[in-house]
Amino acid sequence: MSVCQSTQLKAFNTFGVSAYAEHIDTATSVESLLFLWQEAMGKNHPILLLGGGSNVLFTENFKGTVILNRILGIDIKESETAWYVHVGAGENWHNLITYLFKKQIYGLENLALIPGNIGSAPIQNIGAYGVEFKHVCEYVDVVELKTGNPIRLMANECEFAYRDSIFKHKYKDDYAITAVGLRLNKAWEPVLTYGGLAQFSREDVTPEKIFNAVCEMRQSKLPDPVVMGNAGSFFKNPIVPSELAQKIKSEYPDCPQYHHNEYSVKIAAGWLIDQCHLKGYSIGDAAVHTQQALVLINTGNAKGQDIIALAAHVRNKVAEKFNILLEPEVRFIGSEGEIDSVECIS
Repeated sequence: MSVCQSTQLKAFNTFGVSAYAEHIDTATSVESLLFLWQEAMGKNHPILLLGGGSNVLFTENFKGTVILNRILGIDIKESETAWYVHVGAGENWHNLITYLFKKQIYGLENLALIPGNIGSAPIQNIGAYGVEFKHVCEYVDVVELKTGNPIRLMANECEFAYRDSIFKHKYKDDYAITAVGLRLNKAWEPVLTYGGLAQFSREDVTPEKIFNAVCEMRQSKLPDPVVMGNAGSFFKNPIVPSELAQKIKSEYPDCPQYHHNEYSVKIAAGWLIDQCHLKGYSIGDAAVHTQQALVLINTGNAKGQDIIALAAHVRNKVAEKFNILLEPEVRFIGSEGEIDSVECIS
């Protein structure tokens, strides 16, 4: 457990937005997390638990205590059919994948280079290239901060949905994710349904080929947050009624669409934004990335309000052209905690 000397949050959010907190503390164990939470509660402070900061936008200074979850540890067990990996919430997601690759444990390759820490993965039900966190999750460990009671939620209890889970609802406030359990089958099956992965043949593809292809595709489209501040995909891919999707497809045959269920279709938000000719559009130091329209970037010293204004402009233009209202995937953090992102840009 440690207390950061600075209260500047710029280094703790991949957008690189400058904002301050009253206090920044670091938890390296469940015990220190509980102690810091109780200490902040005793001061009547708002509290923000923060992982890798890859999916947050600070809209203003935070009037409370930020606790950085840095609970580490990777424990691997196996059965005849699967690997069971218990991972601390503070471990880096991509580093976990490379660590497992060295041990010839596969199944996460489609999720390579997704930024952030393990603890954020179940909250968002992160996903890419046809695989979501729910497909590899066995359980999620949380702690009830008021009582210190540990709770293990099995995957079927987590209410996973597209960029959603029970951790955005029932287990959002006064709970913290401390670890996750992954189940990775030894009988490896490639997932080749999305994007450039469809080029591969199931007969000769390898985990390494998929891993390298995913890394190459992400690096070609997505700016490195170390070089150019961003939070990856800013908007969720909208799920729309089948009738609307068919209408758009008839007018734009190249529109990327993916089956969701018998009544609805998922459409690529980046494509919608691109059709509005918004690549490179900027407000202040916030801009739409020129290579991937789904990514909003900090080109210098963007304020949270610059990014909000840009997101609102993008949302309005897409709504005007396609009658679709985009929703942010990024969490907006106000002075006392998370605020309604849709309301902010409406």
